[in-house]
This record gives sequence, C-alpha cells and structure tokens, in this order.
Amino acid sequence: MSQRSLGRTGLSVSTIGFGAAPLGDLYAKLDDSTAIATVEAAAAAGITLFDTSPHYGNGLAEHRVGTALRRFGRDRVVLSTKVGRVMDPRRAPAPPPAGVISPGFAGGLPHAAAFDYSFDGTMRAFEQSLLRLGTDRIDLLLIHDIDVWTHGPDAIEGRIREAMEGAYPALERLRAEGVVKGIGIGVNEADIATRFAEAGDFDTMLLAGRYSLLEQPALERFLPVARRKGMGILMGGVFNSGILATGAVEGAHYNYAPAPPAVLQRVRRIEAVCRAHDVPLARAALQFPLGHPSVSSVVLGAVTPQEVAANAAAAAEPVPAALWQALKDERLLDADAPVPA
Repeated sequence: MSQRSLGRTGLSVSTIGFGAAPLGDLYAKLDDSTAIATVEAAAAAGITLFDTSPHYGNGLAEHRVGTALRRFGRDRVVLSTKVGRVMDPRRAPAPPPAGVISPGFAGGLPHAAAFDYSFDGTMRAFEQSLLRLGTDRIDLLLIHDIDVWTHGPDAIEGRIREAMEGAYPALERLRAEGVVKGIGIGVNEADIATRFAEAGDFDTMLLAGRYSLLEQPALERFLPVARRKGMGILMGGVFNSGILATGAVEGAHYNYAPAPPAVLQRVRRIEAVCRAHDVPLARAALQFPLGHPSVSSVVLGAVTPQEVAANAAAAAEPVPAALWQALKDERLLDADAPVPA
C-alpha cells in the first residue's frame, strides 16, 4: 500500500488507515476474536496507521488493538490515540446527555468515562491508554471531541478554553520530550478544526465526515490553513457514517443517525453518476479525499477481515478522471476540490 508523509512529523503513513471505533462495539457487539483478526488483517494488507481512542467502547477498542499489536509487532505501525476522557472502573457508564449528536456504544467495557481536558487529566488519560494498548509509546496523540456534536452549543466555548489551557500544554510537553511524535485534534466539525489549527502549533488533525464525496465544508477554510501550516491531515468518516458505503438504501446512516430525505436524494444522484462510469460508490468515496495535497491518509473502520480486504481493493483500483469532472458538472462536487490524479 502506498505511503505518504504526515506533515512535518517525520512519519510516513499508509494512504488507508485503520480506524478502531467499530471495535468498541459502535453499532453492535463484536466478539474479541473477530475484532483482533480484523486488526491483524489490516496489518497484513499493508496498513501502517492505526487510530483508536479511549472513547471507543470505554477503552475496549484500545484493548483489542493492543492485543493485535502484540501479535504482529508494535514497530510495524504508526499508532494514534486520543485524550479528553478519563476512565473510572469503579462506576458504570452513563447514557449520553440529551441534545448532542455524538453516539454511544452498544457494548464496551463497564467503565465510566469523564471528560477531562486539564493538564493532569490529559497526562492520566495518556497513561491509561498506554496500559490498555500494552505499549510503551504512542506516535500521535490527539485531543478528542472538542466540538458542538459532543458538548452542545452552551458548553463548547468553556471546553475549548479548557483544552487550550490544559490539554494543549500537556501535549506540547510530551512532544518536546520526544514521548510522542505528533500532536493534534480529532473532531467532527470543520469550523472547530480551523479554530484549533489557527490557535496552536499542531502537527496533524483527524477530521471526520466534513470532507467527503457528499460534502466538503473543510475545503473553504480548514484545508488551506492546514496547507499553510504544513500539517498532515487524516480524514475519517469518508462514508459519512455509512451512506457512502451502502448507498441510499433503507436505513442508511448519515452522521450516526438515519439519513434524512435530502441526503438520500443527493446520494442517489451521486450514485447515478458513479454507475454511468462503472465505479462503485464506495470506491469513489474512499479515494476522493486523497486528491487533496494536505491529506495524508483516509482512516476507515472495519469489523471483519473481509471489510479490510474490500477497503484495500477499493483503494487500489483507479477511478477515471471523467467521473470527478462529471460530478463537478452536476454540481455534486465542489468545483475547486482537488481530485486524485
């Protein structure tokens, strides 16, 4: 699998990364053997970037990724995880608060998560992740979920201040000491990503869902800022929670919820253009973000080795340039969006 440099970190990552959110029992409970085999299949397919988080199943995804790493070797991968939540094994998880979009999980560990973007909380979260992953180092450390999706409009400004005054200095210290090689943010909102990119000296950001074949709000401000500052960007959620993988079928998910009629209609139009060029929708959706020069990798989730193989195959099969132009002609793709060569 092809590799790209990740901004100024000195790291190279596979153009397709592995996202471990589904391994935290995101939509359904997953047995351990299948989860671990899926991570092993990703490594066997040439994927070198593995991204996880304490949030994914309250630590379950980190446990599963760590088990697989011990089987095929830590030195083969670039490992990314996140801070912002500290786990308490003495309390049971609470349901998600009302008024936010950020999803809960169907299963996971029976540990309660508490948001903590302070300096000390960040260091504690980092140490907990090292223990769950069973490793002595993490390559990329990201501040997780500082967005309206997670905290709601009334709390977001306070959370941003807390992160920049607490978590960010902690990450800067870890980077300066050589404990981590790159620091960044992991969010679902392009505007929030832009604010952090302009406010701090970040190496990378993982932006989910906001630069996809369906929508490109990151193109106007965030990606130009990232380009100017030499950041290497990781794009997650390129299927917009599923609809760009399944198509506009009954029950298709968009932003972790059933897709609304307007989104279903737009996806049907994109599908029609893809069919006319004999390109599966998922292949086009996977490859589109890689056309931008600041994007180092597209991070994809999977719950079976077969899904990993399908993603790798979709990444390897070229998409004709005529498809991208047709999507622009139909005003289904931003006219200024760079596309894969």
